Amino acid sequence: MAEETEFLPMVVETSSSVLAVQAKALVEARYTVAINRPRDLDQVRERLLRDARRPGFADVAIYRKPIGKDESKWPTGPSVRFAEAAIRAMGNCIVETTTIFDDKERRIIRVSATDLESNTTLPVDVLVNKTVERSYLKDGEKAISTRMNSYNKPVHTVVASDDDILNKVNALVSKASRGVSLKLVPGDIVDEVMDECWETRRNQDAQDPERAKKKIFDAFGRQGVTVEQLKEFLGHEAKLLTAKEIETLRGLFNALKEGETNWREIMENLKPKADEAEKQAKSADLNAKAKGAAAERKELGV
Repeated sequence: MAEETEFLPMVVETSSSVLAVQAKALVEARYTVAINRPRDLDQVRERLLRDARRPGFADVAIYRKPIGKDESKWPTGPSVRFAEAAIRAMGNCIVETTTIFDDKERRIIRVSATDLESNTTLPVDVLVNKTVERSYLKDGEKAISTRMNSYNKPVHTVVASDDDILNKVNALVSKASRGVSLKLVPGDIVDEVMDECWETRRNQDAQDPERAKKKIFDAFGRQGVTVEQLKEFLGHEAKLLTAKEIETLRGLFNALKEGETNWREIMENLKPKADEAEKQAKSADLNAKAKGAAAERKELGV
């Protein structure tokens, strides 16, 4: 038994040494390939523009996040799918994730993107809290805290399950990867490809607007958002959907799918606009009644 106990540290040390040597060899091989096969930015631009001309890619390449009442000021930008395509087109780039801290309450993950040609590394640390918010509690579930949302309904903070944590990690790491990856891509190429994506969308929608409507409604359905919920967001029937609204829904869907937002946040953001519209409608109704009363008094000579 003593001999086996003495032997274990040697096995661990040997395994660590082998892994270190393998990691070093892999890094050296990557840099060697990058030096011998440098990228051509003209080819990078050509590849990305070719992607942007595909309707399937253009549909998922841009996201919009609903923040504030003014829709024209909602953040819009390249999606995670766009960033993945950009890194593939660039070549000689690596995106890596490493867990640097983990306990019962939080996990910290470092996401870094490296350009092997310039030896530039851009890291960012992602904090994942191991809690989630729910509008209801399951049997036996206890809330850590409770708040009231804009609809004056309770929202409970509870301990996240393993699946919840995995979903949060995937969403946050994807967003962080997008951020650091796009910093390695020339900005003028990103802007040009984005413009091409918008043009592809407009052309596709103009050719078959009914297909665009059905496709976006089906896409939301796969994310658990019903047609009735979409009608509530739009404020009218689906047949009245405009080209601008299709673009809005498409951007929201990409943000929803990538974890930028959720449907509850989208509808809560919409509520102030609905309240304002209701106030305006009531004000207009009161004005109309006042004018009607004034006209009636005038006829009666009062």
